[in-house]
Amino acid sequence: MFKKILIANRGEIALRIIRTCKEMGIKTVAVYSTADAESLHVKFADEAVCIGPPPSSESYLKMSNIIAAAEITNADAIHPGYGFLSENSKFSKICEEHNIKFIGASPEMIEKMGDKASAKATMKKAGVPCVPGSDGILESYEQTEKLSVEMGFPVMIKATAGGGGKGMRAVWKKEKLKDAWDSARQEARAAFGNDAMYLEKLIEEPRHIEIQIVGDSRGKACHLSERDCSIQRRHQKLTEETPSPFMTDELRNEMGLAAVRAAEYIKYEGAGTIEFLVDKHRNFYFMEMNTRIQVEHPITEQVIDFDLIREQILVAAGVPISGKNYTPKLHSIECRINAEDPYNDFRPSPGKITTLHAPGGHGVRLDTHVYSGYTIPPNYDSMIAKLITTAQTRDEAISKMKRALDEFVIEGIKTTIPFHRQLMDHPDYLAGNYTTKFMESFKMEAPVED
Repeated sequence: MFKKILIANRGEIALRIIRTCKEMGIKTVAVYSTADAESLHVKFADEAVCIGPPPSSESYLKMSNIIAAAEITNADAIHPGYGFLSENSKFSKICEEHNIKFIGASPEMIEKMGDKASAKATMKKAGVPCVPGSDGILESYEQTEKLSVEMGFPVMIKATAGGGGKGMRAVWKKEKLKDAWDSARQEARAAFGNDAMYLEKLIEEPRHIEIQIVGDSRGKACHLSERDCSIQRRHQKLTEETPSPFMTDELRNEMGLAAVRAAEYIKYEGAGTIEFLVDKHRNFYFMEMNTRIQVEHPITEQVIDFDLIREQILVAAGVPISGKNYTPKLHSIECRINAEDPYNDFRPSPGKITTLHAPGGHGVRLDTHVYSGYTIPPNYDSMIAKLITTAQTRDEAISKMKRALDEFVIEGIKTTIPFHRQLMDHPDYLAGNYTTKFMESFKMEAPVED
């Protein structure tokens, strides 16, 4: 087992990893930018190393600084969390070269599954259903037009190096295809330095449902059931739940087995998710694979009583998985609390938290790195907390979430707490009747004046 793990991340996920390491008797090293000097992950780690100024490019993405921090503290492993370098094959390779265990996917696995076009081709070979579309990267606009006409509109143009909804265009008519092609490539080139595109059939009334998997160094994998991540804004998840209200036992079994088949086909090691689009007829299609821990992993932990970070560490140390596939016995919901103003088009709201009162009680979990007096820097993602409720049924989990949101007080900045409170009363949400298009028609009610 590892003696000391450096956490190459910040905020709530860094603190989350530190907690499990402490329970396992493993020493921890936090890294931080000057903007994060007062963050809780810095305070609770056994050691902390400043790795640069606030910009991510000069700190959390600066591989040489992170490796240097690991070497001077004698860390024998690095946990990348999510985001930043968690799916960077070059960083995984550098860790390997410095004899530091990267608690994540191998460089080869990240490259194979990180490129969406090659990932799709691999999944086809594994016998996993894929969305109809181009075989690999599109070579020209003419090819794009020909394939679009053959498949039939609507279609989706996607950047192969994409993420966060950038470089994606839905096209409903042939007349709009050329403009979409040009603008998607331009956006992808600016965001990723890569304008390679591929084409897919647009799935109507889609749900975004992912299957959590874990694989070990012996080529065995298991799944830990599904999470429904369909409520999104600009392709960014806002809330997640498990089990999905759309799921049937038969569909769960089919998707779970497909995810395990995918993981074992590529001999995947570590925690990851196989992401699917599910249409209104409950046909499911592989979308992409995330070769890291997910933001929303706590809801899976809650419904099956399983520490995913612990499992990541054990697998990285060579311990075999149990091989058991899990089915949730409880219901869990996560609301991502962002420092954003939901009444003003979710505009970021960094600044000092003057008052914070955290909700509690049975079945309430709060993962956060902020506290009263903490100043949220403007340099990073706006998520500041994850509020999770767990109960015997979906209705009970929703009631618990309403109560917890009412208790959750954050003053000094704007947050998305009011959005989530309104969401929990929305009739379509209550009925489990939502798709990835839900937010296109959602309207915030005016704030109540004090």
